[in-house]
Amino acid sequence: MMPRIYEGLIDTMRPGRVYILYGARQVGKTTLLNTLLSRLPSGYRFRLESGDNVLVHERLSPGNFQDIFRFVEGLDLLVIDEAQRIPEIGRALKILTDHRPELSILISGSSAFELAGQVGEPLTGRKKDLPLYPLSLFELGRKQPVFELDRRLEDFLVYGMYPAVLCAGTAAEKQEILQELAGSYLLKDILELDRIKSSKVLLDLLRLLAWQIGSEVSHTELGQKLSLDKKTVARYVDLLEKAYVIYQVRGFSGNARNEISKKSKYYFFDTGIRNVLISAFNPPAQRNDLGHLWENFLMSERIKTRQYAGMASGFTNEPRFWRTWEQKEVDLIEQRGEALFAYEFKWKKGPDSIPEAFRRSYPQARCAVISRENWEEFLLGGDPLLVSHGNGGYTRDGGA
Repeated sequence: MMPRIYEGLIDTMRPGRVYILYGARQVGKTTLLNTLLSRLPSGYRFRLESGDNVLVHERLSPGNFQDIFRFVEGLDLLVIDEAQRIPEIGRALKILTDHRPELSILISGSSAFELAGQVGEPLTGRKKDLPLYPLSLFELGRKQPVFELDRRLEDFLVYGMYPAVLCAGTAAEKQEILQELAGSYLLKDILELDRIKSSKVLLDLLRLLAWQIGSEVSHTELGQKLSLDKKTVARYVDLLEKAYVIYQVRGFSGNARNEISKKSKYYFFDTGIRNVLISAFNPPAQRNDLGHLWENFLMSERIKTRQYAGMASGFTNEPRFWRTWEQKEVDLIEQRGEALFAYEFKWKKGPDSIPEAFRRSYPQARCAVISRENWEEFLLGGDPLLVSHGNGGYTRDGGA
């Protein structure tokens, strides 16, 4: 059993609220639900259902209050896996939070865009979103010593962090699992939408994005290569973001004329998925894309750390990158209140590579280079630019 950040969720849940576990397929949502339920105290009354069960659809029809109330009678907790498959699930859950305030509710959904659309407005102020990503170094670091994670770092970089991949024994098994994920699971929810009939165009789009990690992306150029109009590309990219396949990082600008702020970069939530799309499983020492791969890995792990460690509360904007028209750049800009933090990502430790142009424009910014030698500070709950290591910090020899 791999450590997941929400293992203690049951102890913090409050009656009258809906807890929504979002995430891509195969990241471990169902396993986590079963683990949570196995740890319930004796006498705790719960019901676990699947959104694929048509009988559950009938019982939770918003048109019949009495059926809904009978469905949860005597329960302390209602749990529904793949809840997005239940028609009008948002209205049914609102009825329950209105009339059964003693009940706690936990639901999951791999189709984040579909589930969010159903529960967003009806449950305003009554829900808590819980994104679940592929395994994170932050999670693994809670149970494993840092030296063990460091030993496996190159494997994480090449094959990613999906639970099934981490459990596989050989490189061939890992590649087979990633091929199945990319071919059968990754795009399933998107393809179920009425207006998308084929996976080929989505896979072609993903392959183009896989080759462009670390670079600004133009929807117009992507459209030209795919024979699609700009708006269609933008819609597909948005769906891929909502399905937790990729995420967008926009440019940062303090209004200097030479700074690029309108273009975006796209990264993959999992580097294994990125690598299987372009059939690139060679080790770091044999790669010509190592710099960009390392950048993607650190960006995605930082997203997880910010979410899981509670660090996000101190940030006043989303992650950004900084670049000038003269191609001077900083990989990651973070803002916390009035403070500005700048990070450059390099696989091998070397001289400070923060551009002088950035230092002149933002002399108050605190800067660091994150390399193979100091990634722990950046991802395991501490931070090389903060005075103290929050959330437990780390040690080289003993984990969190």
